[in-house]
Amino acid sequence: MSERCVVVGAGGISGAWFPPLKAEGVDIAAIVDLRLEAAVGRAKQYELDSYTTTSLRRALHKTRPDFVVDLTVPEAHCKVTCQALRAGCHVIGEKPMAASMREARRMVKAAEESGKLYMVSQSRRWDAKHETLRRTIASGEIGQVTTINCDFYLGAHFGGFRDEMESPLILDMAIHHFDLARFFTGLDPVAVYAKEFNPVGSWYKGDVAASCIFEMSNGVIFTYRGSWCAEGCHTSWNGDWRIIGDRGTLLYDHDQDPHGQVVAGTEGFNRPLRDAAIVTAEVPYTGMHGALRELLHYLRTGARPQTECHDNIKSLAMVFGAIESSRKGRRVEVKGQD
Repeated sequence: MSERCVVVGAGGISGAWFPPLKAEGVDIAAIVDLRLEAAVGRAKQYELDSYTTTSLRRALHKTRPDFVVDLTVPEAHCKVTCQALRAGCHVIGEKPMAASMREARRMVKAAEESGKLYMVSQSRRWDAKHETLRRTIASGEIGQVTTINCDFYLGAHFGGFRDEMESPLILDMAIHHFDLARFFTGLDPVAVYAKEFNPVGSWYKGDVAASCIFEMSNGVIFTYRGSWCAEGCHTSWNGDWRIIGDRGTLLYDHDQDPHGQVVAGTEGFNRPLRDAAIVTAEVPYTGMHGALRELLHYLRTGARPQTECHDNIKSLAMVFGAIESSRKGRRVEVKGQD
């Protein structure tokens, strides 16, 4: 018997979720949206006989789903997720986890009290090149990690709500890069000193560029430089990375295969080097599909997904820690669930 779900939010991002839900044979019992016509439209588009409504409460009562897919705006994540958890449903939701750390902690508590799973889809974790980089670092090929650098520069003319946000880069995009730093290395944030700013010539109202220095566990330093109003010489959306260990360095930039060099001798001003041995990985189900597969695997086996809420709140804490540091003009500790 297939798992049953309710999808909450029929906006643009839902178009990336309905195909994998159908591919995995999930019974999409209901679609909920504040605009009923949006829910009805998605049901017709994907040829679904789903109950469509503007009320999550009615959908939960009528269909009794195994899990809820929360595709609402960040400001609604806490309300939707907590309601679903307390109704006895597991939840998988879009990033970012919440619109504030207070709400995120409330969601973690709701998951604990209900005994249900809440996980966040950090879609960039399910990518073959990212998994290759993670495995190569974990193999010890470059030794103990000491330094992580990520650069992200694009001239992004979105229009719409991002142009009016106070912290568009950090709030809407950097969560991906911050989470990838944790994913690649297995390290967690300790503290941050950050400066957000809005460059001359920016078409954004808020601070759309930032420089951040994160102190990570094991004494590792992660530096992040980014901007959404940098015209020319763009990086990839995943960012350009340099990860340094005590025996070598790995590079991952412009979405090309990770590569690097490691020390191959003990003499000379610059020690002799060889190409790093890359541990190539395959990820057959990428992005949201990969996240969904981990949720379904949990439902069938009890194996907890890598981005369940107790872990993902640490990535979210990096976002709000950076914003707090910039506004206070000083180093701040990064606290997740505490």
